[in-house]
Amino acid sequence: MNYKIQDIEKSFEGKIVENLGNNEYVIKINDDDHTLKILNMNSKGIEFILDQKYHRAKYLEQSTNEMSLVIDNTPITLNTNTHLDEVVYKVTGGASAGDSQLSLKSQIPGKVISIAVVEGDSIKKGDVICTLESMKMQVGVKAHKDGSVKSIKVKEGSTVAKGDIVADIE
Repeated sequence: MNYKIQDIEKSFEGKIVENLGNNEYVIKINDDDHTLKILNMNSKGIEFILDQKYHRAKYLEQSTNEMSLVIDNTPITLNTNTHLDEVVYKVTGGASAGDSQLSLKSQIPGKVISIAVVEGDSIKKGDVICTLESMKMQVGVKAHKDGSVKSIKVKEGSTVAKGDIVADIE
C-alpha cells in the first residue's frame, strides 16, 4: 500500500494476521507485528488503539483505489490497491484467455457512468473502454487485448452484473 503525506511518498505492505475477537487484531505492517483494537468505526471515520497508542482517522473521500483521510490531524492519501490494474485484468479473463477472447466482460456489478470509445476505434491492451461505479468507487474496465471495438454492449446510465459483456473486441 502506498501512502502520501504532503509531498512525501512511502509504501508498506499491511495485512491482518490474526483476529483475537472483541475488535482486536494482530496486524503485520512490512515485517513487524502490531496489536490493533478498533474502538469505534462509522461512515465518518475510525478510532483505534495501535500498539497502546490512541489514534483517530477521519475519512475525507474515496475513489477507485485511493482514500484521503486525516489521521491525528495529518492529511494522508492511501493508495489502497497498488496492483488494481492487474486485479481488474485478471478478473476480466484477460490473464487466462489471452488474445483469442472476443468479449470484454465486467469484473464487478455497477452502473456505467462513461464510455470512452466508439465502435470502430482502434485500441491497445489496457485502454479504458468504460467506467463503472460500484459502492461509491469508480473502476475503469480496460481492454484485454489490442484490436478494434467491434461493438459496445452497454449504454451510459445502464447497470451491469459481474460477467456481463461490455464490448466485443476483434
